Amino acid sequence: MTQALNPSKQWLWMQRALHQAILAANLGEVPVGAVLMAADDDTLLAEGHNRTRLDNDPSAHAEIVVLRQAAENLAIPRLPGTRLYVTLEPCPMCAGAIIQARIAQLVFGAYDPKYGAITHGVRLFDQTNINHRPEALGGIAESDCRGLLKTFFDQRR
Repeated sequence: MTQALNPSKQWLWMQRALHQAILAANLGEVPVGAVLMAADDDTLLAEGHNRTRLDNDPSAHAEIVVLRQAAENLAIPRLPGTRLYVTLEPCPMCAGAIIQARIAQLVFGAYDPKYGAITHGVRLFDQTNINHRPEALGGIAESDCRGLLKTFFDQRR
């Protein structure tokens, strides 16, 4: 069982994910950042940001980058007992990867009514046929996360 979410730590780790999102924006990537923690002791396991353009890889979303990095560093295929912080509600691909990795808790910033798959769209964690249901909490530092995305896309229009 994972520990309860501490509001001050939620904010702290989301700020770290936001820093990763800013790095992505500076590289011309959609500004989404992620941080993976051990849920029981807040050990940083991996952090990263979107790299789809940098890597010419449509699957290189921040969540996937972080899950791959942590699994490789820990030399394990699943990441139970971990907490993933991400600045944007995960898409269906990332939500599926979160389930497959057995992430215990997902904390995200901005809601994504168009492509999100946790509280919008397919609501993947609510499906009855999945074998793992991460706890999910959205809206942490939401205005900061949403503001970064809005600024990024406004500058491109």
